[in-house]
Amino acid sequence: MKSSAKKISLISVDDLFSTEESRVDDHREKIVDIPLTELHPFKDHPFKVIDNDAMFDTAESIKQYGVLVPAIARPREDGGYELVSGHRRKRACELASLETMPVIIRNLDDDAATIIMVDSNLQRENILPSERAFAFKLKLEAIKRQGSRTDLTSTQVAQKLSAEKVGESAGISKDQVRRYIRLTELVPELLSMVDEKKIAFNPAVELSYLKSDEQLLLIDAMDTEQATPSLSQAQRLKKFSAEGNCTLEAMCAIMSEEKKGEPDKVTLTGDKIKKYFPKNYTPQQMEATIIKLLEGWHKKRTQDQER
Repeated sequence: MKSSAKKISLISVDDLFSTEESRVDDHREKIVDIPLTELHPFKDHPFKVIDNDAMFDTAESIKQYGVLVPAIARPREDGGYELVSGHRRKRACELASLETMPVIIRNLDDDAATIIMVDSNLQRENILPSERAFAFKLKLEAIKRQGSRTDLTSTQVAQKLSAEKVGESAGISKDQVRRYIRLTELVPELLSMVDEKKIAFNPAVELSYLKSDEQLLLIDAMDTEQATPSLSQAQRLKKFSAEGNCTLEAMCAIMSEEKKGEPDKVTLTGDKIKKYFPKNYTPQQMEATIIKLLEGWHKKRTQDQER
């Protein structure tokens, strides 16, 4: 005869004597002091950690007040933790001679961790174009991968599969997001020139369509002509590249052009100034005399203004 007794689910001793409050607390995120030696940088972290004045100021602040905002990290398979946010705070703690820092430990997959890493760093001021470019690229790729899944969240995430959604959190348009991502196609030398403001953003976007070997030739052309491309020049270089005509000679010809946007440029030809100098004066002597006279004029003008 089959037993009519129903299966009984037994409660563990811990569950029996634990309170609802303690069970909730077990699942609540906690701030833990983690040794700095156990905190490792995020893979492909696009934001630079530099020992500049701002970093030293942060280190001094940490010496006085401690770390006010905990970092976020996730467990690593090889041991220790991977920082999701807080790379600069970790470096400041090292400069402040601390051994640990407060961290919130979260179990995050690669894509969720990438999105948090990007969003937390984009709130900073003075972000370099290269940092923003690679950050946008990482976040967009992470969101696309999330949207390709078939789990319960795929419907919600699918609605955000666009550069427009990436741009919303950064306060820029989807087109501007795509333009920033184009910068990741630049060779490192040109991208550094964008960060250093030697090449403007809009021309840099156009130059990103050049092949890598053409970009390297462009660096030679810029060095030869001692000039950087304007937007119109960069657009012509892009067209030449598409047509297969982007040679070093063509680049030098474009870079040697006088830019229309140089209204402040002053040109003094020999014919204009020769009559003011002895016949035996060389161009170098003329230039030195002009500079000396200008310095005297500027000094007198400054003295007159101070009276």
